[in-house]
Amino acid sequence: MKKSLMLAASMLLLSLNFASGADEKTQVSFSGSSTLAPVIAKISTDFIEKYETWDKVDSALPNKNITIFVSAGGSGAGVKAVLDHVADFGMLARDVKDSEKAKIKDMKAYTLGIDALCVAVNPENEVIKLKGGNLSKDEIVKIFSGEYKKWSDLDKSLPNDEIVVVTRDLGGGAHEVFQKKIMKDVKVSKNVIQSPSMGALVSKIIENKNAIGYASFGITNQNKGKLIPLNVDGVEPTVKNIVDGKYYISRPLIIVKSGDLSKSEQIFVDVLNSAEGQKTIEKMGFIPVK
Repeated sequence: MKKSLMLAASMLLLSLNFASGADEKTQVSFSGSSTLAPVIAKISTDFIEKYETWDKVDSALPNKNITIFVSAGGSGAGVKAVLDHVADFGMLARDVKDSEKAKIKDMKAYTLGIDALCVAVNPENEVIKLKGGNLSKDEIVKIFSGEYKKWSDLDKSLPNDEIVVVTRDLGGGAHEVFQKKIMKDVKVSKNVIQSPSMGALVSKIIENKNAIGYASFGITNQNKGKLIPLNVDGVEPTVKNIVDGKYYISRPLIIVKSGDLSKSEQIFVDVLNSAEGQKTIEKMGFIPVK
């Protein structure tokens, strides 16, 4: 009789443990910044290839495939995805606004790295040699506002060619940073080319010798020689200058979450913040926070 009771108790305990594991999340989703999306995607791919199933990461987790979804759509879209409960984490390439903090219930935020916006041109653009690879903040404002329409407006010795200004979409996080740090109260010209992603923006600069835009520090590093970052007010966009705050067009790379993290979510956040995760962030051209 006692053996039967003990066996029944053991079976019940086993059943409860299995149920607990079965209820654990096996899918984790990220939505938002197109700058941060490739980073999360790369780290998640490496993580999945290494472990395949959750139980190989932690024996208490179920024997189910690790699934991590990553979709890009801009920092604002990342916040909205969290508020609408269509993604577990929002990816932002800017600070979280006070208005967003007020809306996201029990917000958890994790800074993964630091990025900067490099004012960049095509390697064939003569402004590189003439200006010593430097533009003042005032010159940048005049270019992006449309006050300077041709390169010769910046300097008479430059070609009389139209300046092609390329930006991210004006409602996105990258442009919010650029507007705040450079343009201030001056609006960009209505004639700028708005790109849906940093990759598309960089492509426009690479394709056109008369183009100028602001490219992510990470993507600029990934395209060395194909586009040239300019100094701003005499300050070069280097890791040291960005970290020190001397190159002031910088921004954090953040993920946000509403409420407590599940065990699987916490494990992957730990991976993002691990030495290996931070090394991947650095390899992709960004500045790790650790």
